[in-house]
Amino acid sequence: MDVGGTWVRVAASRGQGRIRTIVTPADRDLRRLAPLLRAVWQRRRWRRGEIAALVVASRALWTRRERRALAHALRGLAVRVEVIADAQAALLGAIGDGPGALVLAGTGSIVVAHDGRGRWTRAGGLGPLVGDEGSGFWLGREWLRTLAAGGDLSTVLRLVHSPDAVGRIAALAPRVLARARRGDSSARVIARAGQTQLAEHVRDAVRALALRAPVHVSWAGSVLENHWFRSGLIRAVARQGVRARWRAPAAPPVSAALRLAARLAR
Repeated sequence: MDVGGTWVRVAASRGQGRIRTIVTPADRDLRRLAPLLRAVWQRRRWRRGEIAALVVASRALWTRRERRALAHALRGLAVRVEVIADAQAALLGAIGDGPGALVLAGTGSIVVAHDGRGRWTRAGGLGPLVGDEGSGFWLGREWLRTLAAGGDLSTVLRLVHSPDAVGRIAALAPRVLARARRGDSSARVIARAGQTQLAEHVRDAVRALALRAPVHVSWAGSVLENHWFRSGLIRAVARQGVRARWRAPAAPPVSAALRLAARLAR
């Protein structure tokens, strides 16, 4: 299961065959995840004893305490329940079980890495108030600062005080990147700063685990679906002294979670 900010994706399998993937709207409050999933289970007529293992890859958590708390809340859904961070599942889906790193930049951002032997590290991912550099929200916020400096306070105040301000500000990112690609100097400064800060996170994560070059690196998230921004990030990572072997994501996070659940069920 992949629990994102907008959608929850549930993939189920029996034996060697994949049954289906179910997509349902997410709730930003993880405290409401358990009743949401119980409703899915009821619709599918699934029972706890029939589900040998459930692996949940969730946003907005990282620590062991956070993962254990969510696993405890979901214990009625399967015989065994394990919770991991969505960025970890994204990495495992993108490059498999070997050592490497993943840059995730969507509404928020984070870099995760693992050494292929069970050690993980992260850089960034501290949320919109103090981090998420290079994310959709970060790009949109920097653009609003540019507008404010130019005197367009009405647009800035309307978005800052709107419902779901983070999501609406993040939605500015495609326009910022389009302007940057067309040569807008202010937008280019913002994009390059975002690429540099994400590249610094990649450098820090790779150094923390002493990963050997060339390091397998992949990406995830809507911002990095933009080829122009991703190409700039690749160059920025090289400037940080990281010799990387970039790979397109091999599989989505929900597939990695399903693979882990199958192992857990054995």
